[in-house]
Amino acid sequence: MVAPSSPPLVSAIGVTKAYKRAIALRGVDLEVAAGEVVGLLGPNGAGKSTLTKLLCGLVKADGGTATIGGAPAGSIRARSQVGYLAELFRFPGWATAEEVLATHQRLTHRPTADPAAERRELLVEVGLAQAATTRVEAMSKGMQQRLGLAQAMVGGPGVLLLDEPTSALDPAGRHTVREVLARARDRGTAVLLNTHLLGEVELLADRVVLIDAGRVVAQGAVADLTAVQGVTIETDEGRTEHRDISRDKIPALVKQRIREGRSIYAVEPHRSTLEELYLDLVGDRESDR
Repeated sequence: MVAPSSPPLVSAIGVTKAYKRAIALRGVDLEVAAGEVVGLLGPNGAGKSTLTKLLCGLVKADGGTATIGGAPAGSIRARSQVGYLAELFRFPGWATAEEVLATHQRLTHRPTADPAAERRELLVEVGLAQAATTRVEAMSKGMQQRLGLAQAMVGGPGVLLLDEPTSALDPAGRHTVREVLARARDRGTAVLLNTHLLGEVELLADRVVLIDAGRVVAQGAVADLTAVQGVTIETDEGRTEHRDISRDKIPALVKQRIREGRSIYAVEPHRSTLEELYLDLVGDRESDR
């Protein structure tokens, strides 16, 4: 994980955006530093995709500031640092995987010493090493999703903005994507992961930003948001559950059982989940916008 002192590569401060029929963003603040994965969560219509598009330069903010690497979002300098995967993307059905990547290499204008070698490496990275000459129309949705991730990484961008990158993948495919993004983080890439799959965020993200109705309603490290709420202690007498016990009180409970002459076999803290936090803050509402 990135050091707390690292400056953010992605920054949104007080960002607002309104459409004719709805207000999408209401003063959103968000940062993603180099070597950090931030999960962007919220119900449909919360403003997640609008924020992602705004950072890419596809949508212009009505107020506030948004920057990529210190440059205004949407500027040539900002776009040159971004790899983007849209939620609903389409590649030409007649194009092969290698042709798709070659096209995006020309579009990004990011210098690559050996373009052919980069294409091979990217296909290996996303598990499509055997599909270089496969046409998009012959690929499964999951294969297309992984190809989309590969095109986002063309030229080694410093920032990855990913809108639902695992929505069409089976568990094995999601595992592959998690590994890819973990390696990107280790290389110092800033990753903003917009997804509705809470389990994916818990497994990968360093921090979480939860948006509802265009506002940030919670954010922080996953470990902090999923706090310990109890513990099960297993001794030679059996298992005992202690509910509503904070993390700092667990050692005292264990010491007490030892003083009572019990042998401790296991101590299992109970953590709240992101799903519980999500439902507590936004319920099960889904906007129809």
